[in-house]
Amino acid sequence: MSTPPPFDPELTAALEMFGEALPSSITPDMIPTLRAARAGLPQPTDEELSRDGALVIADHTAPGPAGQPDIMLLVARPAAAVAPVPALYFVHGGGMILGNRRQSLPDLAELALELGIAIVSVEYRLAPEHPHPAPVEDCYAGLEWTAKNAAELGIDPERIIVGGGSAGGGLAAAVVLMARDRGGPAILGQLLICPMLDDRNDTPSAHQMAGLGIWDRTANETGWTALLGSSRCGPDVSPYAAPARATDLSGLPPAFIDVGSAETFRDEDVDYAVRIWRDGGRAELHVWPGGFHGFDGFAPQAALSQDAKEARLRWLRRLLGG
Repeated sequence: MSTPPPFDPELTAALEMFGEALPSSITPDMIPTLRAARAGLPQPTDEELSRDGALVIADHTAPGPAGQPDIMLLVARPAAAVAPVPALYFVHGGGMILGNRRQSLPDLAELALELGIAIVSVEYRLAPEHPHPAPVEDCYAGLEWTAKNAAELGIDPERIIVGGGSAGGGLAAAVVLMARDRGGPAILGQLLICPMLDDRNDTPSAHQMAGLGIWDRTANETGWTALLGSSRCGPDVSPYAAPARATDLSGLPPAFIDVGSAETFRDEDVDYAVRIWRDGGRAELHVWPGGFHGFDGFAPQAALSQDAKEARLRWLRRLLGG
């Protein structure tokens, strides 16, 4: 395998800082330890998320998939808004094995105020305790509930964007495919941030970045195996589990896809954008030079991180016509 691309110099210090706490290679036996470590971290309170009352923060309970438990959604809406506002329906990351609906809200709260939109963050069941299709069906059920209850939430049901990061980006892409195929809620666009799309884990970038950065090929195998078990890499994996398996990407809402040049998901994300174009769709693709997986969250003040966040913001503004 060829020499891996270098990390951005400004990001290298952050990568070294987080290296011990979040190793590149995660194996199944490490899942309980990682969960326990995350559980010990302080969660942002509603008061903190409200930005001094600028956002109204509320938890909602929605029916889960048929015969399955209810799901929780956290909604953040600009307090000053009087008319229905657009919404970003967001799916958190965590490799299918970690995370909760509150973890992305500090950054998303800033986005809500900047754009005057609502954020709806969904809590889905995690693998391996809840393998496919539990996570994606939870996310889809939450989207259906959001659209159905848009008036009560102060949301414009015709202006819902589905988004997510990492595993959440993959689940967001799958939810968009489901909505197309099931005739579900109208989706204005899809915001896919370094999405986890391909269970086969065999692209050049997956091999190239093995043992490097955040979430390498071993970690990726751990996440996908937790979700799919022995069916991982087999011939019958559903595109609702691994969107890279979809053979038809036509008829989808406009997509924003970004990824680092120095991460496992680079090639599968680039390929997804290329296939959207080939099927007549709209996609904006950014490959951030020297970016490792999730770099903008680990080093938010770095110049590359600022550029990435600004590019997402510009795309959202264009999509919303603002």
